[in-house]
Amino acid sequence: MRQELLLEIGTEEIPAGYIVPALTFMKKEMARKLTELSLSFGEMKTVATPRRLALCVTELMAKQPDRMEKILGPPKKAAFDADNKPTKAALGFASSRGATVDQLQIETTPKGEYLMLVQELKGKPTIELLSDYIPEFIQSIPFPKSMRWGAHRSTFARPIQWLAILFGGEVVPATYNGINAGNVTRGHRFMAPEEIEITAFNQYLEMLRQQEIVVDIEERRKMVEDEINTAAASVDGTIVPDPELLDTVTNLVEIPIGVCGSFDQKFLELPREVLITSMRVHQKYFTIADSAGNLQANFVAVNNTRIQDKNLAAAGHERVLRARLEDALFFFKEDKQHRLEERLEALSGVIFQAKLGTMFEKMERIEKLTAFLAQQIDETLIATVKRAARLAKADLVTDMVGEFPSLQGVMGEHYALSDGEDPAVATAIQEHYLPLRAGSTLPETVAGALVSLADRLDTIAGCFGIGQKPTGTTDPYGLRRHTLALLHIISGHSLRLPLSSCIDEALNLYGDKLTQDNAATRNTILDFIRGRYLNDLTAQGIPAEAVEAVTSVSFNDIVDCRMRIDALRAISSRETFTLLAGSFKRVNNIIKDHQQDTVDQELFQEPAEKRLFTSYQEVAEKVEPQIEAQQYENALLQILEMKEPIDSFFDDVMVMAEDREIRQNRLSLLTAIAHLFLQVGDFSKMHGAD
Repeated sequence: MRQELLLEIGTEEIPAGYIVPALTFMKKEMARKLTELSLSFGEMKTVATPRRLALCVTELMAKQPDRMEKILGPPKKAAFDADNKPTKAALGFASSRGATVDQLQIETTPKGEYLMLVQELKGKPTIELLSDYIPEFIQSIPFPKSMRWGAHRSTFARPIQWLAILFGGEVVPATYNGINAGNVTRGHRFMAPEEIEITAFNQYLEMLRQQEIVVDIEERRKMVEDEINTAAASVDGTIVPDPELLDTVTNLVEIPIGVCGSFDQKFLELPREVLITSMRVHQKYFTIADSAGNLQANFVAVNNTRIQDKNLAAAGHERVLRARLEDALFFFKEDKQHRLEERLEALSGVIFQAKLGTMFEKMERIEKLTAFLAQQIDETLIATVKRAARLAKADLVTDMVGEFPSLQGVMGEHYALSDGEDPAVATAIQEHYLPLRAGSTLPETVAGALVSLADRLDTIAGCFGIGQKPTGTTDPYGLRRHTLALLHIISGHSLRLPLSSCIDEALNLYGDKLTQDNAATRNTILDFIRGRYLNDLTAQGIPAEAVEAVTSVSFNDIVDCRMRIDALRAISSRETFTLLAGSFKRVNNIIKDHQQDTVDQELFQEPAEKRLFTSYQEVAEKVEPQIEAQQYENALLQILEMKEPIDSFFDDVMVMAEDREIRQNRLSLLTAIAHLFLQVGDFSKMHGAD
């Protein structure tokens, strides 16, 4: 027999950002536990509002199946004495399991013979198992911050007010923090606060709907969209898309009601980003644009209650917003009283990292490092990137960024343009913070890309240079994120940068601030970047073996690495390549640490080695210019021609000949071939090389 489980945790208002992660955990953890208990089930659903987290499990078995369990006991030699009588170990094991010694069996294991008891375990009723487990389940739900309330020791995101737990329509007897589970939920806090008796999940959804609550998140999200679009249309505008704000607002209300308000036209002189941020960060208001995409002096707020007088509600929102916008306008005008250049000294009072100094010192380093990077890419950019790097952090000490930290870089661009700076410099200031997160927009200009790279390289070099590298899940300075951004910027702009030299320059610019050896630190950083590169490409579906084959040989030019990886992948499906990879692994195993690759043809004795050397010379003559031109796929196609001569060599020639000179010459021939192959990658790491 199968039944439905319905669990609702009723609370005070949970922060919007906590809800979806909590539901994801609840679904995963309940599925894990039910599977562990051998309880099969059907579909699992989750719903939520700010005041409730709910889980429904359909078709859940009403009782555990009976099962046979094998329990290992002590070793046989410890369980019986010399007269083959049971010892205290055997008697104790049997007694602890409610059995007699006669019921024990001998089981042969890889570690020897052990006592074993086979017991038939009767399955327990599901409702009994749930009664024991659900309090533990509730306590296990993780939140960024939890709290205690009253005299209770258990924690949750917000105080729990009620629990509704039903299995097959019957209340599951469970208690959490002094609250007994029941069969009632609660309606809307203001419009329908009374308790409602529930019997099943579908009835639960409908009863809440009647009490002004839409508990399904996707349905409520669609309602929010409809409400804000309707409100914007009332003033002939459209909502400026903001998926993150839409998600947040969806989980701030139990039923959405859109209200359109307006503000003074004077605030439109604020930069677009300032207006949007002022409305979304503190007030969670949506901005409205006209048909040309320009912001209107209007906004949409989403209320959590039905409103009789929307004009009155709008007036309340307008009063609150006006105060915010007045502050923003004041900050904007005050900030423009001082040029960015004049703010640089103030960076001396902003700590970058306790052991690495101030933001002023960081600014000086990235100014020099950006110039170094520009020398590698395009010397005509040096003046632009140096100026952008010098001013890039100046907006950190403005009032506007102090109020809205997310506008760093954005305000730098606006203030730079106001100061009369070159637009290319202003753009690079804004872009140097990009990408903001994995998968987000990269800098569009090369100048912005170079300043961003210099900033990130400086942070990575400094942290590794004082031993502050990421460990496990700990990464307080976001070095994994910075490294991934670095890789994406380089790849996105196809920047031919020598990583090793760039890291050396970044380390050297710290002078005597670093505590680790620079050369060792550079190698550690390169290994770290290589690891992130491997993870990133494999996450994109590129085989790890192809990445390892290339990066294990050379990892200094990201663009070149990708070209070699793509070439290997392009021909790796050929049967000839698979066989050649196996032969190359054999070559590597034989030559081991042999590095000499000068071959003396006078020492050849077998036709197969003469043929292999001739083939090597012909292929090398074709391959070298192709590798020089980075035509790696063509080079690999030429290398494939050596498969047959290599096989013949191994079939007909004894490499480890007794004569030392002959042996060394044959090893040198194989080493020369290995060196040719390794200019593209280590074939032995490719599939089929074993």
